[in-house]
Amino acid sequence: MKQVYGAGVCLFFFLTGVLSGVEIGSAASEEEKRLDTIRYGTETEIASLIQTLKSENSALMDEKLEAELIALSQNTRNQNILTGLLGFFGERTKNGLEARSLRAIEERDDEAHATVLAAIDYLGKVNALAAITPLEELLDTNEERYMDAAFRALGRAAKGNAGTRDQTAEYLLDFYTNRNPPDQNRREIIVALGETGSKQGVSLLSEIAENNEERPVLRMAALEALSKIGDQTGLDPILQALSATDPNVRSSAVAALGPFSGSQADGAILESFRDSYYRTRIGAAKAAGERKLSGAIPYLRYRAEYDEVPSVKDEAIKALGAIGTAESKAVLDALFSERKTSDRVRLLSAEMLIGNDPGTYAEKVILELDEAKKKNQTALYNGFLKVISGAKTGKVENLVRRFLNSGGIIEKSYALDMALTNELRSLAPEIRLLLEEKNSSLVRKARTTLEKLGLPAA
Repeated sequence: MKQVYGAGVCLFFFLTGVLSGVEIGSAASEEEKRLDTIRYGTETEIASLIQTLKSENSALMDEKLEAELIALSQNTRNQNILTGLLGFFGERTKNGLEARSLRAIEERDDEAHATVLAAIDYLGKVNALAAITPLEELLDTNEERYMDAAFRALGRAAKGNAGTRDQTAEYLLDFYTNRNPPDQNRREIIVALGETGSKQGVSLLSEIAENNEERPVLRMAALEALSKIGDQTGLDPILQALSATDPNVRSSAVAALGPFSGSQADGAILESFRDSYYRTRIGAAKAAGERKLSGAIPYLRYRAEYDEVPSVKDEAIKALGAIGTAESKAVLDALFSERKTSDRVRLLSAEMLIGNDPGTYAEKVILELDEAKKKNQTALYNGFLKVISGAKTGKVENLVRRFLNSGGIIEKSYALDMALTNELRSLAPEIRLLLEEKNSSLVRKARTTLEKLGLPAA
């Protein structure tokens, strides 16, 4: 057990957010300290807090804390604080900073360049409908330093808004064809057209994708955009690009086939598993998984077992998991159960099986977990710990009880995760015992787990 503890200490501190600088014994005092940091802290202290929050589950962030961060964004002009907040909220697609972001664009001459870029990026990530007109107005100024970011954000902002996606696509098409943008901007316009999801862009994107004289980087962007739009009329240009001399274009083409139906697309995916360029085989695996193409299972099995490139093996295993049939699960089970197989393949196969059918495979993973511990295979043991921690099944209850009673810090932390995921309220007595632990982070996590399960701390 010492080996597991030593190998995983850093991981535990990362997972539980003990990077906040000061350990405080109670959840209440820790929360108050964080609120005080937001209200009165320096940019360095706030940046440290944001880093801590990033290492925690932001979806469970306290409402008071979130409200204070939003209020801080409205009132501060500190470049580092505001940029950090925009990045933090944007990564989690959390609303609340739209008004401040729009103000940053409007008053960009008085804002730091990095802050304006972060504001633009944030508005795109949260699909802010209100940002479409301001972003178009920004693009109309031709301020080169903001153009790429604004194109990306504009496409994302229009995504999911049926009433504006076509109008936004028409704006982008006009910019591409009539304003003679430089090559770098052209690529971003192509990407943005794909983000809108509008069929208006299919004609131009098809023309670019099938043009053998066009720059590969633009063809690749057009192929990805056609895939995002998913309109059947975009299939022929993608099929034509599969025979491109540039291997990167070929790999982009096969990866773009995922959303398209029909025997032509199926056959093209299967044939692409034979391509000597590894990225094309990766693209084939991704497309097969996205389409849940059962006919690809023999190809995926072969790639998972024998491909010389580890990343191809990874994508083949993920595709088998995405297909999720009895046949694909049997292949994954064989890869996972064979102890001579590499740790990387076994762990990823186990992850797919647990994700698809935790009730069937949890006990098998626990058996291999214990076997790895017995043989002092620390990396494999820690990997199985992570896999089983995501299992949504009551069959982990005995393991959770064992960890709570006699596990190390890492195991107890994972046990709390599993108890919460599976609502194992019967383990309340064991969880309460952790409130007496010396490790303050574990105490906080135990208290939070009890609260979320609706259980008293005593």
